[in-house]
Amino acid sequence: MRIDPETVERIKQTAAVADVIGDYVTIKKKGANYWACCPFHGEKTPSFSISPAKGIYKCFGCGKAGDSVRFVMDMEGLGYGEALRHLAKKYGIDIQEEEMTDDQLLRQNERESLLIILEYAKEFFKKQLYDTDEGKSIALPYFKERGFSDATLQSFDLGYSPEAWDAFLKAALKQGFSQEIIEKAGLVTQKNDDGKVYDRFRNRVIFPIHNVSGKIIAFGARILRNDAKNQAKYLNSPETEVYHKSATLYGISQAKNEIRAKDVCYLVEGYTDVISLHQAGIKNVVASSGTSLTIEQIKLIGRFTQHVTVLYDGDSAGIKAALRGMDLILEEGLQVNLVVFPEGNDPDSFVRKIGSEAFVDYIKKEAKDVISFQANLFKEEAGDDPFKKAEMIKEMVQSISKIPDAIQRSLFIQKTASMMRMDEDVLLAELNKIQLKKIKGASNDPQPISAQQYAEVRDLIEPVQGDQAVEVQNLAYYQELECVRLMINYGHLEINPEKAPGLTVVHYLIDELEGTVFQTPLFIRILDLCKQEFAAQRAPKPDFFLHHTDEEIQSFSINISSDKHSLSSEWKDKHEIRVNTDEEMLEDLAYKNVLRLRKVYNDQHLQEILSKLESLAADSSEMDGVLTEFLRLKEIQKNISQELGTVIEK
Repeated sequence: MRIDPETVERIKQTAAVADVIGDYVTIKKKGANYWACCPFHGEKTPSFSISPAKGIYKCFGCGKAGDSVRFVMDMEGLGYGEALRHLAKKYGIDIQEEEMTDDQLLRQNERESLLIILEYAKEFFKKQLYDTDEGKSIALPYFKERGFSDATLQSFDLGYSPEAWDAFLKAALKQGFSQEIIEKAGLVTQKNDDGKVYDRFRNRVIFPIHNVSGKIIAFGARILRNDAKNQAKYLNSPETEVYHKSATLYGISQAKNEIRAKDVCYLVEGYTDVISLHQAGIKNVVASSGTSLTIEQIKLIGRFTQHVTVLYDGDSAGIKAALRGMDLILEEGLQVNLVVFPEGNDPDSFVRKIGSEAFVDYIKKEAKDVISFQANLFKEEAGDDPFKKAEMIKEMVQSISKIPDAIQRSLFIQKTASMMRMDEDVLLAELNKIQLKKIKGASNDPQPISAQQYAEVRDLIEPVQGDQAVEVQNLAYYQELECVRLMINYGHLEINPEKAPGLTVVHYLIDELEGTVFQTPLFIRILDLCKQEFAAQRAPKPDFFLHHTDEEIQSFSINISSDKHSLSSEWKDKHEIRVNTDEEMLEDLAYKNVLRLRKVYNDQHLQEILSKLESLAADSSEMDGVLTEFLRLKEIQKNISQELGTVIEK
C-alpha cells in the first residue's frame, strides 16, 4: 500500500539530512553547513555541501543533489517508497498507509506476486544447475568452459532450465503459485498449434536480471545445443509489470558501487562480457543486453557516474552499434569514450586472452573520445575523396551539436578543425546551422541568397555573425532559467507589498507569461507545476521544489538554490558596504526578466524571418509580407531595448 502524505512528511522531518549522510561519510561543520568528501565520486578535497536548514545536499564537484530520501535512494539503489520505508524503520516511525483503489491494490499485489515468483524461479534454476545430474553434466561444463568460478556463478545467480517441457511449471504449481501469475511473469509460453503451456527457457542456461536494488525482475537464457534449428541463441523475458527492457542494464546491481567508486562505467553488449570482466576484477561494467542503447539506460548510468567508456566488438557491426549510442550519451550530458577490440575479439574473449591488467592497460591506451574515434574511422573510409570527407565531417559536427555544454562544444570544434585540417569558422558555421534548425524545427537547409538579392534588403537586415545565431538560443535558455529561478526561490513572496499587497512572484510571472511557451522541457514542467499550485490557490515555497519526488526537478531546484560561496557579513559590518539582496529587488528582477525573455523570443523570430528572406527571390510575391513582418519585429525589439535601457542599432 501507498504511504500516506502525512507519514511521508513525518519521515522527511525526522530523517535530518546531516544525520542520514553522517552514517555513510565523515562530515564536518563549517559555518551553517556541513561538508564532506563526496560519496558519489572520488575526491580528496571536500566539495559535498549539506544544508541542515534547507534539508538538502549538493556536490559542487559531480553535481549530485537531493534530500535525505534521495541520498538513501542513490546510496542503496532503492526506489522512492523503499527509501521511505528504510528511513522509517531506522527512526522507528510507524508507517501509516492510505487506502488504495481496487485497481491500485490489484496492481501492487500483482507486482509483489511477480517479484515472489521470479525469486522462486531463480532458486529453482540454481538448484537445477547444482543439484541435478542434467545440470551438472550439461550446464555446469558450459560455464566452466567460459572460465566462470563458483563464486562468480553465485554472484550472478546463474542457473539452468531443464529440457523437460514443463519442469518449472509443475514445480511452481506444486508450490501454490497460480498459472496466471506464472504466465504474467513470462516464465512459460504457449504453443500455437495446441495451446499447450510449457517452460519458456527449457534446455537453456539462465542469466537472472536484477534491478538496481538487487531484486530479480527477468531472465536471459542461452541455448546449449548447437544443432538446434529455428531457435534463437538468446531468449529474454517479455515485458512485464516489473521488467522494462529499455530501462534495465544487466549487472547494474553488482556494478553500482564500483562505478561510483571508479567514477566510470564500462558499457558492453552481452551477459558473458559483464561476467568475465567482473571475474577479472573489473567490476564497474554493465550491458545493454544486446539492445540498442536507450535514454532510460543512460539516465540510469548517470545516477552513479558522468563518465562512460563503451567497449564493443571489433567487427563492423559492433562499431556501428557503438556509434549509434554515442549521440544519445552526449545528448544526456555524459562524457563518453570508446574502445574497439581487435577484429574477432569481444570483451569476454579478450580479457580471457590477455588477463585483467593488460586489459585495463589496453583500455587506457586505446580509449578515444567520440570525435577522435570518428575522425580516425572516417579518414580510413573516406580516403582522399573530398565528398565523402565532407559528409563525414558533417556527421562529426552533428555529434558535437548534441553536447549540451557550450564550452565542451567549442573545444571539440577546435579539436575537429585541427584533426581534419579545416577552418574552425567553417565548422562553427555548420554547427550554427544545425542549432538554428533545432530552434526552427526545420528539416531542410535554406537556399542561399544571391549577392544581388541580399543587397536589396541588407539595409533592413542586421546580419548574424559567427556564434551570434546560436547565442540567441542560449539566451532563451538563460532567461527561461531566470524566470524559473525566481519562481522556485521567491514564488511565494509578495512582489511589492506596498503597491500590490497579495501579489506573489508566481502570480505576477504566470500572468505576464500568459501565452508564452518555454523552449526547455524541464522549465515547461516546472512552470506547469507552478500554474497547478496557483490554480489551487497555493503559492509554492522553495521546499515544494527542493523535496519534490521528481528527481530532475529536485536536483535542478537544489542546484539553483545552492551557493558554494556566501557573501561575508564583513561587507556590511566592517566595510559599511551594503549589497541589495534578490528579495529586496523582486519587482525589478521579475519585470526586467520578462522583458528580456520577450526580447529573446522576438530576436529568434527575427532570425527565422531573416532565414526566410534569404530563401526568397527578390521579386517573390511573399517578399512584401515578410519584410512587413520583419519591420514589425524590429519595432518591438527597439521598444523593449529602450525600456531595458539598452542600445540597438537602426
